[in-house]
Amino acid sequence: MKLHSDRFALPSFRRSLIAAAVLAACSGGALAINPFTVKDIRVEGIQRTEAGTVFSYLPVRVGETFDDSKSVTTIKALYATGIFKDVRLEQDGDVLVVIVEERPAIAKVEFTGTKEFEKDVLIKALKDIGVGETRTFDKASVDRAEQELKRQYLSRGLYGVKVTTTVTPIERNRVNIVFAVDEGDVAKIKQINIVGNKTFSDSELRDQLALNTGGWFSWYTKANQYSKTKLTGDLESLKSYYLNRGYIEMQVDSTQVSITPDKKDIYITINITEGEKYKVADVKFEGEMFGREEELRELVLLRKGETYSGERLTATNKLISDRLGTFGYAFANVNANPEIDRDKREVGFTFFIDPGKRAYVRHMNIAGNTTTRDEVIRREFRQFESSWYDANKIKLTRDRVDRLGYFKDVTIDTPEAQGTSDQVDVQVTVVEKPTGNFQIGGAFSQAEKFTFSASIQQANFAGSGNTVGINLNTSKYSRTIEFSNTNPYYTDDGVIRSFDLYLRTLNPPALNIGSYTIKQHGGRISWGVPFSEVDTVFFGAGLERSQITTDATSPFRYKNYVTDITGNADGIGTAKTIAVPLTAAWARDSRDSAITPTIGRYQRINLELDIAGESKYYRAVYEQQWYKPLHPKVTLALKGEIDFGHGIGSKPYPVFKNFYGGGIGSVRGYLSSSLGIVDPTYGDALGGASRLIGNAELQMPFPGSGQDRSLRWFGFLDGGQVYQEGQKMRISELRFSTGLGISWISPVGPLKLSYAKPLNAKPGDRLERFQFQMGTGF
Repeated sequence: MKLHSDRFALPSFRRSLIAAAVLAACSGGALAINPFTVKDIRVEGIQRTEAGTVFSYLPVRVGETFDDSKSVTTIKALYATGIFKDVRLEQDGDVLVVIVEERPAIAKVEFTGTKEFEKDVLIKALKDIGVGETRTFDKASVDRAEQELKRQYLSRGLYGVKVTTTVTPIERNRVNIVFAVDEGDVAKIKQINIVGNKTFSDSELRDQLALNTGGWFSWYTKANQYSKTKLTGDLESLKSYYLNRGYIEMQVDSTQVSITPDKKDIYITINITEGEKYKVADVKFEGEMFGREEELRELVLLRKGETYSGERLTATNKLISDRLGTFGYAFANVNANPEIDRDKREVGFTFFIDPGKRAYVRHMNIAGNTTTRDEVIRREFRQFESSWYDANKIKLTRDRVDRLGYFKDVTIDTPEAQGTSDQVDVQVTVVEKPTGNFQIGGAFSQAEKFTFSASIQQANFAGSGNTVGINLNTSKYSRTIEFSNTNPYYTDDGVIRSFDLYLRTLNPPALNIGSYTIKQHGGRISWGVPFSEVDTVFFGAGLERSQITTDATSPFRYKNYVTDITGNADGIGTAKTIAVPLTAAWARDSRDSAITPTIGRYQRINLELDIAGESKYYRAVYEQQWYKPLHPKVTLALKGEIDFGHGIGSKPYPVFKNFYGGGIGSVRGYLSSSLGIVDPTYGDALGGASRLIGNAELQMPFPGSGQDRSLRWFGFLDGGQVYQEGQKMRISELRFSTGLGISWISPVGPLKLSYAKPLNAKPGDRLERFQFQMGTGF
């Protein structure tokens, strides 16, 4: 077979036109082709398409007889490719000549005037419907693309959008397509009417809707822009509101959405029928319960005589299903059949329980981890392959993976294993977040202007689960070099090993306060042994050398310490101590997440004791965090901390071990580390040997962030104080503040902003209303 792609002229008597014969054959005319044996096929008219591509679509081959039926089939096959807009067949002796005219190819697709959508998103969307670079140009596809563009804009409330499409031919049979978009003004919701409500007011029901007529955050939430999807969700919210208050027969009868002629204002009308309010009658059980009816009955949240709640009914179904899931019945089906007594206005329920077959886990799969190694995630699993399905262990697996702190989101699905009726696969899907943070903290005050600190920490180093940190501070008054490392699985049993090495120098004269110098260098090592799924016991030891140098301008607390160590009556000189602190700690963590917890508790007790060194002291810390969801979108977070230190025997408590209070993490609204006694000469906060801190936060998703837990705002109430060694911890001396803040798990690390109002500041307190911090959580 000879392949020809060039077209050249031949004498008309040597070539006969087949197209007319083909047309006649298709229309049933008498004109027919004289059959002939094809000795060669030549393709003419192609510019971009390879000749081999054309041959691959031809239903005729060299050596075959070409007749009417083959003519019709050939033309239909070539047109069906969509590549050609004209096809002709000619005969040149025993050579079949295929003459085609290609459709233009799309060289470029451009958009002008688009602000509502990213251009990359539009390009991808149009490519999915056949309009994109290198695709064959088709007017019908371009028309569909134009309509799709308009539809996307209409879904955003831009009803005045106009789209003009320009197709420009260029060389080599190609075209450029430009979609010129005039977005127009966004149509805003002018009014939402609810018709048929008698029990609840219009304003109360409108509060249940995501759509509204606008407010302070409308520029961000776009809640005043109509969306059919949002309206559908709002109707479900409206139904849920009624169902949760006993109106089991509430119905949304119809909705009307109208737009003004200028396409700027939208009016929504929702017609409802409330029905009657019902109370709960008897609750019964039927089906296979394995003799556990009383146990399952305790899970029922609906109580006889109480107002019916759809939310409680749904929760009851889930509790029963989950309980059966702990016995291995992954496919348990629980249905509550209502029995309505309209005369008594009561509704009874019969729970039909079908546990199905007992299931076991076939595979535990992990997805989404681009950096974290599989083994780092898999070692947190408490549900194992080839064992019975256990819903509690699967939930514990999710929580443990989330508590690692390496992921923005952790979800678990349990699809039925294909080809079986008693197996499931467990799919753990994670969304990784950056774990290498450049952490900074700062604040602004009139006294010290802008201050900051910085450190670099890489959690989940190279995806290994280890944490490596380097803390560098090179300010004029404080220099720190610190290296730390934590291996959460030093042994296969989950024993944690941590160590750090440090060198610190504090030289405050740069702040124009009393002169003194503290130098410390040393190291610590500790091990953590897990005793349960949530409990870990730690023990360790350290070695630390400290040196304090004072002069006549030094604060009295430091002079007193030098006097106690060296015996110098004036407190001027250098005191050197070596400490060998032993540490023991216990921690319990039952939170559902280490980054954005919504439920659970974290507790930690830490004791540091030095009896072998020269300092001789003990230091105890108790911390507790408690989270409780008050609403699906509202979390109450409480934090408390009690710290206490004291010297042993005649030794004083080391001043360089003092606790400090004030700022984010303790009492917001007061300058960082400013609470407690101050030096009478220089006004410098000296910290103390004991501390009492309490925080309460009401955390809510930021408007417009949807279900994103990484961006939240919160109201808070803080209280705390720092006390000297031997001083009683008096509640009356606590400092309090309240305010608002924003918490964001940003790409560069956790960020907190707060604006606080001190409630009982005393003369001499150093205030700081606006504060921020990056690199630490609550």
